[in-house]
Amino acid sequence: MRGRARATIAIAAFSLALLPAWWPASAQQNPAMENPSVGPAPTPAPTPGANSFSQGQARDRLTSQGYSDVSQLTNDSQGIWRGTAVLAGKRVRVSVDYKGNISAQPE
Repeated sequence: MRGRARATIAIAAFSLALLPAWWPASAQQNPAMENPSVGPAPTPAPTPGANSFSQGQARDRLTSQGYSDVSQLTNDSQGIWRGTAVLAGKRVRVSVDYKGNISAQPE
């Protein structure tokens, strides 16, 4: 019985020693979660073009992608809807281009 207990303890100790090699990288903490001041990452610039979206459609596009508290949107000379919104608790400047692509920059 003692031999079996020692073997079990030895196997357990060996397994624990190898655990860091098996541990998936995805199990590590997300740096953004460690630093709550980190907000949404800036996104690429919007593409100019003739916009066929209404303000309501641009607003719906933003809310469907998780943005809230969307401000009044204005359509600029490049056909891009611009305004502000909240994403992940941070206020950002948002743009919706003629393709429906959303760009966000810290305010």
